[in-house]
Amino acid sequence: MKKLISLLAIGLFLSVASCSKEEDPLDNAVVVNPNTNKQQTGSSANDLLSDKKFKSMVVEVVYVNGFEPTPQAITNFVAFLTARTFKPGGINVIKRSIPSPGNTPYTNEEIVSIEDKNRTKYNNSDEIAVWVFFADGKSSKDTSTSVILGTAYRNTSFVIFEQTIQGLSDSPFKPSRSLLETTVITHEFGHILGLTNLGTALQSNHEDAEHPKHCIEKTCLMYWSSELGGGIGNMVSSGSAPQLDSQCIADLRANGGK
Repeated sequence: MKKLISLLAIGLFLSVASCSKEEDPLDNAVVVNPNTNKQQTGSSANDLLSDKKFKSMVVEVVYVNGFEPTPQAITNFVAFLTARTFKPGGINVIKRSIPSPGNTPYTNEEIVSIEDKNRTKYNNSDEIAVWVFFADGKSSKDTSTSVILGTAYRNTSFVIFEQTIQGLSDSPFKPSRSLLETTVITHEFGHILGLTNLGTALQSNHEDAEHPKHCIEKTCLMYWSSELGGGIGNMVSSGSAPQLDSQCIADLRANGGK
């Protein structure tokens, strides 16, 4: 009788344990480590370009009220990502607004702090996450002769100084806002993809010695003036955003991209 009771008890325990395991939500929990998105610019180039580790991408677009990027610029950005990266699981864009942090002009440290306080998407097991912030102010590095339009500052993070872009667009003799946004967004993301010689190895000698981490070809998207207000006008004078030249594309392909 004792043996029978013992066997029944063991059977009951195994049954309960089995049910508990099947219903435990922790077994399906997604492990997230924010530190994986706080690395050096260009260090995640291969993860972004290839599908070796991450099959999909989510882009968290956060903007200050009144400084939302144009829908066309976001559409163009997704087209750029689709053309250069392997993400069979898709590329998803999530947009939302936040109140003004009230710190303009923004230092790099303040931009990092804004991300740390507001970012919600981080890499998980098979999806890589990107953060882009559209600021309601200027960069603290602006001078009387040049202004900063955007900055890539982490492996999956960049900022667009939307107030500055709006001041340089959509008026006579100036480019459309969506065109200027597209150029700056894709240029900064080019840096995150490791261009030029910023984590994605050069396949030919095309880094600009006078402007490191930029392409020497004046018509290339990664030419240095694409992120500065003083020289970008000539690059978009044709009415379309500049494209990556063949040398930059060769670099990306060698690092797992299209």
